[in-house]
Amino acid sequence: MTIGDITPKKERKSRRSKRVVDEKAPLLPKQQDEHGGYDEFNGASFTGAVFNLSTTIVGAGIMALPATMKVLGLVLGIAMIVFMAFLTDASIEFLLRFSRAGKTTSYGGLMGDAFGKYGRIFLQICVLVNNIGVLIVYMIIIGDVLSGTSSSGVHHAGVLEGWFGEHWWNGRTIVLLITTLGIFSPLACFKRIDSLSFTSALSVALAVVFLVITVGIAIIKLISGTIMMPRLLPDVTDLTSFWKLFTVVPVLVTAYICHYNVHSIDNELEDSTQIRPVVRTALGLCSSVYVMISFFGFLLFGDGTLDDVLANFDTDLGIPYGSLLNDAVRVSYVAHLMLVFPIVFYPLRLNMDGLLFPSARPLVLSNTRFACITVGLITVIFLGANFIPSIWDAFQFTGATAAVCLGFIFPAAVTLRDHHFIATKKDKILALFMIVLAVFSNVIAIYSDAYALLKKNSGSRA
Repeated sequence: MTIGDITPKKERKSRRSKRVVDEKAPLLPKQQDEHGGYDEFNGASFTGAVFNLSTTIVGAGIMALPATMKVLGLVLGIAMIVFMAFLTDASIEFLLRFSRAGKTTSYGGLMGDAFGKYGRIFLQICVLVNNIGVLIVYMIIIGDVLSGTSSSGVHHAGVLEGWFGEHWWNGRTIVLLITTLGIFSPLACFKRIDSLSFTSALSVALAVVFLVITVGIAIIKLISGTIMMPRLLPDVTDLTSFWKLFTVVPVLVTAYICHYNVHSIDNELEDSTQIRPVVRTALGLCSSVYVMISFFGFLLFGDGTLDDVLANFDTDLGIPYGSLLNDAVRVSYVAHLMLVFPIVFYPLRLNMDGLLFPSARPLVLSNTRFACITVGLITVIFLGANFIPSIWDAFQFTGATAAVCLGFIFPAAVTLRDHHFIATKKDKILALFMIVLAVFSNVIAIYSDAYALLKKNSGSRA
C-alpha cells in the first residue's frame, strides 16, 4: 500500500480495536480506528511477521560469521551463536513484557514510560544513527559488488564490469541511482510493515541460496579431498592469541539486532499473543542459517576465511563453473541486501518522525509528512554512500555503540528501572549481565576499529 487516503474500517475482535493513545509513543499506532484504519487490512499473518523479523536480523552481518569460527573454532563458535540467540530472545521478552505493563505500543514509548522524554529521544537518536549507518553500508556494499571498488591502487572489478565491460551506465553512482529510484524508493512507500512480507520472504530465500551454494561447494571439495575438517577449538598459544578471542564478540553480540522492528510487527498482528512465537521462530530460523553459514563457510575456506567471507568468492574456487558460482553468490547477496533495505528503513522513518514531530498525528495519516521524511532520508543515505568516502569509518564507531544500546542496554535498563514493579531477581541479574556484555563488546569494537584505522592510515603514509 503506497501513499494514499486511508478509509475507515470495521473493528476487529482483537486488541487492535483498543488503541492506546500515548503521547510518549509517537511511532506507528496499532490501528487508527477513530481517524480511519487500514483499508481491508485484517492483521498481519504469522508467516509474514516471521519473514519480516528474520529479514531485519539477517542483514550484512551474516558475512562476518564464518571468520568468527576461524578465531573461536567450530564448537565454541557455534555455541556462542546459539547462546546469543537465547540472550536476544530474553531481551525482546523484556521489551514486550514491560510494554504490556506500561500500555505502550512502541520502543520509544517504552523508553519514555521508563525514563521520560529524554529516554525516548535517546532511543530515537540511536535508531537513527544505527539504521542510517547500516543502510549506507548496504548501499556501499551493493556499489562495490556490482560496479567494483579500488583500494591501494588495485581495482576489483564488479559483477557488471565482468559481464559487460566498463561503461558509463554501470559506474557506481549510476548503478546506485538506478537501484535507489527503481527498488529502494518504491519499497519505501509502503505504510504497513506487513506489506513487505513478500519481499522479506524473497530476501530470506536469497540468503538460503547463498547458503545452498556454499554447502554444495564445500561438500564437493570435501569429497574430492581438497579440504580438511576445520579446527574445532580455538588455537590459544600465548596471551595475544587469548585476547584475540574477544575480538569476535562484537560480531556475535550484534548478529541478532532486530529490536527496533518488534513493536511495529507486534502492532500489526491480528492476535497479539502470536508475537512471542513469531520472535522465537524468527530467531530459530536465523540461528539455523547462521550456524550453517558459519560451519560450511569455515569448512570451505579454513584459515583463509576473510573477515568478510564474500571476498573469498572473488577468488578461484578450484572447481568447474567456479566463476559462475562466484557471480551467483555475489548477485544473490546483493539482491538480498536490496530487499533488506526497506525493512531497516521502515523504523528509521518512524523514529525520525517521532523525533521531529512528537506531538503530531500519526505519520500514517499525513501523506505530506510521510513523503517528505521518506525522500529526505533516502537522499541522505544516497549522498552518504556516494560522496562521503570516510563515512564508513565513522559509522564503525557510532554504529557499534547504537546497536548494543538498542539490543541489550536499553531493554536491560528498562528492566532494572522496573517502573511497574514486575521484574524478578532473575530478570535483574540477567539485565546486569546484558549490560556488562554490551559494554564489554562495545569497548572491544571501538578499540579494534580504532587500531585498524590507525594501522591503515600509518600504512598509507608510509
